[in-house]
Amino acid sequence: MLSNQERVLVFAIKKKHLRTADVVSLLNVSRQRAHALLSNLVKEEKLVKLGSTAKASYALPEYAQTHLEIYPIRFHKIYANSELEEEIVLREVESRWPYIRTLRENISYIFRYGFLEMLNNAIEHSESRSVEVEIVLKGSILNFVINDSGVGVFRNIMKKKHLLSELEAIQDVMKGKLTTAPENHSGQGIFFTSKMADVFYLESFEYQLIMNNRVEDVFLKKPKKTKRGTRVSFSIALDSQRKTEDVFKKYTNLGEHSDYGFDRTEVKVKLYTREGSYLSRSQARRILVGLDKFESIIFDFKKVETVGQAFADEIFRVFHSRYPDIKLISTNMNESVQFMVKRVDLGEHETKPLF
Repeated sequence: MLSNQERVLVFAIKKKHLRTADVVSLLNVSRQRAHALLSNLVKEEKLVKLGSTAKASYALPEYAQTHLEIYPIRFHKIYANSELEEEIVLREVESRWPYIRTLRENISYIFRYGFLEMLNNAIEHSESRSVEVEIVLKGSILNFVINDSGVGVFRNIMKKKHLLSELEAIQDVMKGKLTTAPENHSGQGIFFTSKMADVFYLESFEYQLIMNNRVEDVFLKKPKKTKRGTRVSFSIALDSQRKTEDVFKKYTNLGEHSDYGFDRTEVKVKLYTREGSYLSRSQARRILVGLDKFESIIFDFKKVETVGQAFADEIFRVFHSRYPDIKLISTNMNESVQFMVKRVDLGEHETKPLF
């Protein structure tokens, strides 16, 4: 005579995927008893749970692996931020949302890197009581969102780095190597995650930073509605050819004296003023804060119409003289910007044309 568990498994072969109500009818037991029986089968990995709460259904692992259409296209859960570990969350995602296992290798690596980095930031730095995780597959686009209601990434950096505004914190985030806990973190997480996405959103209180790698541009907005805490949104096309190693290599200076570490950064000059003009020495000094940590710096002048002589002098003569071993690379300069830079640049540095 078959046990109740065996009867359920036989029924699952015929039914393909079943619900708690099916087990209630099959065994003539209470809903609580049916739920407990199904939970044990899931724990023993004899069944796979699809979805959650009252709408959950169950299937044999062999069937589920070849019929991904039975899974929901969205994973969503709010976790209490108490002794929470990002690796445990990822394991739960992989067990309940097996689409992750079907991703191409390069997309899988990118997803895992970005997801773990951003979730770790929320767990360790947000001071939020809970962290919301959402992963959605919409057509050929994979998107994840990490949302908290804590201190806010820009305000946290502003406070701990003694900056004057959230805008200054945003500017420093873009450079990389920025962390409020240097004993535990390198400060690379946001920088590299933003470079791996097709589109990356970082929203906190009054600002929304958007890094669109499809058009190779960065945008800063002030949403109409204030977002308490921090919301990260990361999306990438499933057919993307981007690889984690290519992103890392781009910001690793492989020179004669390099230790193969993160020693190259890119500065989007347009983010350092709200008026569109770059005229003063003080603006240049603000840009240069923290850049002495790098061996190679790319200054991207895209959408910068003009710069002042003092601005250019501070970067390309004063800074260059102070740190002659740091390689300066200028890109996307129009004729006006290029003229001012060449007037003051006494050292050698690489220039690239406006794209």
